[in-house]
Amino acid sequence: MASEPPPGPSERDPDAPVFDGPPLSLEEELAAARAEPEPGPSIDMVNESLADGVNRCPKCGSTDVRQRASTGQLICLFCRHEWQESRVEEEFGLGVGIDELEGTVIAGGAEEISSDDDVITMTCTGCGADVVVDTAHAMNARCHWCRHTLNVNQRTPNGAVPDAVLPFRLTHAEAVEKIREFASKRRLFAHPRFKKEFVPENVLGVYLPYLVIDARAEASYAGVGEVQTRRWTEKSGDNTTTYYAADVYRVDRSVAFTVDDLTVEGAADRANFDGSTTNNIVNTVLPFDTKNAVKWNSSYLVGFTSEKRDLDVVELEPVLEDQLLSIGRSQVEGSLSQFDRGVRWEGEKVDVGGSRWVSMYLPVWLYSYYQENTKMLHYIAVNARTGETMGSVPVSQPRLIFAALTVGTFLEGIAGWILVASA
Repeated sequence: MASEPPPGPSERDPDAPVFDGPPLSLEEELAAARAEPEPGPSIDMVNESLADGVNRCPKCGSTDVRQRASTGQLICLFCRHEWQESRVEEEFGLGVGIDELEGTVIAGGAEEISSDDDVITMTCTGCGADVVVDTAHAMNARCHWCRHTLNVNQRTPNGAVPDAVLPFRLTHAEAVEKIREFASKRRLFAHPRFKKEFVPENVLGVYLPYLVIDARAEASYAGVGEVQTRRWTEKSGDNTTTYYAADVYRVDRSVAFTVDDLTVEGAADRANFDGSTTNNIVNTVLPFDTKNAVKWNSSYLVGFTSEKRDLDVVELEPVLEDQLLSIGRSQVEGSLSQFDRGVRWEGEKVDVGGSRWVSMYLPVWLYSYYQENTKMLHYIAVNARTGETMGSVPVSQPRLIFAALTVGTFLEGIAGWILVASA
């Protein structure tokens, strides 16, 4: 007779002692309790060429540098030379080895955020003066003595400096046109004040913090599926009821897969669905071509605003698992075609074998409008790489009611005409 397999972890008596080695002494137990957890592996993605905090033009040495939106490249405002930082995909090998990931690998810019002050002091390498930078509002400052432009390129523990940045591609004029086009398609129901008060100058370019994730996972699903065997109808008076008979089967599926460049927002306020704002609309303009992200250089932020990341990896791991479960469900969907009445999943789990987290700034053009009567702040967002546009437009309630009544009257008229014609 075959022997029974040993009980799994969930089958053991919870009160039974578990012996993993000799007992610890009191001193060893205290030392283990005080010990800090071992940090996970990390990727150093610091741009070493900017270690002194000064971004110089490689041709003339000027520090008056900014991004040229039409090309996405950096331009020296003195000699007009253009160049671009190297892509992080090739520089750090982020596109390879996903199926071999083990544990949680965190890049330097995605490490845990501390509560340090936003204000930092930098020493100008041109003249030695100390320059104060408030990283909550700017990542650049000019030395008040020699006019050198100082850039916050060193890693700071307050979440202000990411690992990479995806430069703007669409210009301000192109973004304004996209927003006009979006709003014009909704002009029938839009509030007249919204159309009248549209100000192109209020369309602002902003870099938003995201965490870009590569992951290796295995998902398992358990549920029941139904195959229809019979269908019939029964009539009772004027009512007709349709009935189904089906065979019910136990369904189990598992799938192993990898994901490349999954984007998860790094700011908590856009996860707030309290109804007072529509800023979560930003996620509807995904995806971004994150493969074209370049090494961090704060000169890309000149002329634009930015938000700081305020969510850590540990807070976003549940979000990653939810998205992986959703991806896994789509992966196994093709094997369920025989269940013509569908499958109801009753249990699911995901095992993340390895993941890699990189902090990245992604570019968005934003237009905001505050609707006074509803106290709601509306946003229209434009993906500054692809031009994808989505948003919320304030609606005129009288126009909406009038349109509903008009359509209802029209449909009633058609129905009456059909009844008369068939009589």
